[in-house]
Amino acid sequence: MTVSEERSIEIIENKRKAETEKLIKEFSDNSDVKILNGKYGPYIVVGKKNVKIPKGNEPKEITLEQCLEWAEATPDKKPRFAPRGKKK
Repeated sequence: MTVSEERSIEIIENKRKAETEKLIKEFSDNSDVKILNGKYGPYIVVGKKNVKIPKGNEPKEITLEQCLEWAEATPDKKPRFAPRGKKK
């Protein structure tokens, strides 16, 4: 498979544009809290936890307090695989 130089430049520019548009809002008070634009719409990142934004909220107008409140109300993810027990 070969890609022309023009097409490869277009692909790289589209990727860079998507990366620059990913960050919607970052709070200066708390660097662990960010609002990002993802594949399925905007979401909040609090530390390592991803939080859905409730419907009817504009991502650019969300406050830090709302982000922290929603993160607290969101349950932690369960582990994908249960730890294996000891064999007898």
